[in-house]
Amino acid sequence: MTRKYFLKSLFSLSVAGMFPFLYSWQIEPFWLEFVQRKLPVKNLPETLEGKILMQISDLHVGNRFDWNFLIDSFHKAQQFNPDFVVYTGDFVNHGTQQELEDLKIVMKHAVHGKLATFGILGNHDYGKNWNDSQCSEDICHILQEVGITMLKNSSEEIHGLNFIGFEDLWSPNFYPTEVMNSYHPSKASIVLCHNPDACDRDIWNGYQGWILSGHTHGGQCRIPGIITPVLPVQNKKYVSGEIDLHDGRMLYINRAIGHSFQIRFMVRPEITVFTLTQA
Repeated sequence: MTRKYFLKSLFSLSVAGMFPFLYSWQIEPFWLEFVQRKLPVKNLPETLEGKILMQISDLHVGNRFDWNFLIDSFHKAQQFNPDFVVYTGDFVNHGTQQELEDLKIVMKHAVHGKLATFGILGNHDYGKNWNDSQCSEDICHILQEVGITMLKNSSEEIHGLNFIGFEDLWSPNFYPTEVMNSYHPSKASIVLCHNPDACDRDIWNGYQGWILSGHTHGGQCRIPGIITPVLPVQNKKYVSGEIDLHDGRMLYINRAIGHSFQIRFMVRPEITVFTLTQA
């Protein structure tokens, strides 16, 4: 082997070794996927058959990635002309004053549903140690100012579809029992719950239907079927996508549009576009 060939081979190996890092840092975090699928809902009114429900989760507005990506993603999402839009928590990263100001800029471009737009809070929306209720109220005010109805352990029915929203499992305000006690199986209902670990709590009062969550980001970096090194839930089955809870409840975990850190590998950012159908 000549010296020239050796150096050329070494350079090629170095470039090949750098590619996964560059890909997971500069490409995949901004390679948005619109996941399109059906959402069969029990007792869905005929007038809502075929309507579009869009789920956007975990924006994480902060200084860990360029949040202009979120604005660009919102503009793309608006092309789907959704009837309902739900935001399932973690609008900011730490809840600092600068993040709240940046959130105002981002949410001026928010995607809205033609019929309704709902939101719930995530753990990051409660600031440091997830216990700053004033931070969460400030975020709710920002979101309500741009036309997002916040569900805080409460429900709202629109055109015969009942949306139930929990406050975050890790927050000081996780009290879903009252709203679930008023749940009636004859209603078409969808639950918005940021942290999927809440599915394992004794709070559901016989609920049968869909639960839309976020929180996990799908692990952000994983090799499917082999390893998901970081997953912020107790139940490690709760990674992403559709999960049958085998008691009449179905869970869908959105992989998030934003990032805790600007790195993703085999877990593209996601906006979910559901088509409502009668179960």
